[in-house]
Amino acid sequence: MEPFQLTQRPGEPASLHITRWESGHPGLSAGFTTRLGGVSQAPYDSLNCALHIQDDPSVVADNRKRLAASLNVPFEAWTCGEQVHGCQVAVVARSDRGRGRLTREDAIPDTDALITNERGIWLTSFYADCVPLYFFDPVREAVGLAHAGWKGTVLQIARRTVEEMTRSFGTNPADVLAAVGPSIGPCCYEVDSTVTERIDECLTDIGADASMREAVCRPGRPGKTMLGLQQLNGQIMIKAGILPTHIEICEMCTGCRTDLFYSHRKERGKTGRMASWIGLAL
Repeated sequence: MEPFQLTQRPGEPASLHITRWESGHPGLSAGFTTRLGGVSQAPYDSLNCALHIQDDPSVVADNRKRLAASLNVPFEAWTCGEQVHGCQVAVVARSDRGRGRLTREDAIPDTDALITNERGIWLTSFYADCVPLYFFDPVREAVGLAHAGWKGTVLQIARRTVEEMTRSFGTNPADVLAAVGPSIGPCCYEVDSTVTERIDECLTDIGADASMREAVCRPGRPGKTMLGLQQLNGQIMIKAGILPTHIEICEMCTGCRTDLFYSHRKERGKTGRMASWIGLAL
């Protein structure tokens, strides 16, 4: 079953929820937005959640507030990092609550993964084809998000996030529930040899067998590869100690579904951004 289920009430943003997690753990909210139900104008129509593109910041703030209200989450709890396609993991403390929600200047700098064991903080990050990664430790009541483009993937940001949760919160990787969210799939993500070489190094590092290599790197046009970052991030999670049965992988491709999602590649860079979120209520 698809782990991300669509929810939309009249007049509210449309969003996807990891329903199995939410139903099994009261107080947990985790999911991913769509492009539907906001107030941004074209080409960012309509639920653009990111400040780093050319959309009106006041409109972006309105979209974020609308989303928070639809989730019954205080907008003051929304906490963002400044994404740089790296592998830095930030531990979000109570004093960081709300950073980046209205301006990029006060976001947590130079970080693509956020983790916290503080209730009442909702972690958020932003996407238009890159892979959203979710982490939930129900034993230590800790949560995490990571933004994984191909650069973050080969830097194994998924593994680094789990390792930091272990260092900071005492997380046992075998307790962690993980999810790979909507992102561009191997049907739409064509890359050249520069990227493929880095992917191959990562596959070697995690000890991938021939079948996994075939699943991640499919033949494309001459000199090109169709890349499956979802499958690779799932394998990195397993290498980090997360049980395969604890990993959910979304089957929706942002490139195929521009009716529902923004896609930087399919829309030639002129588009908005979705948001991932995760948090535990007070």
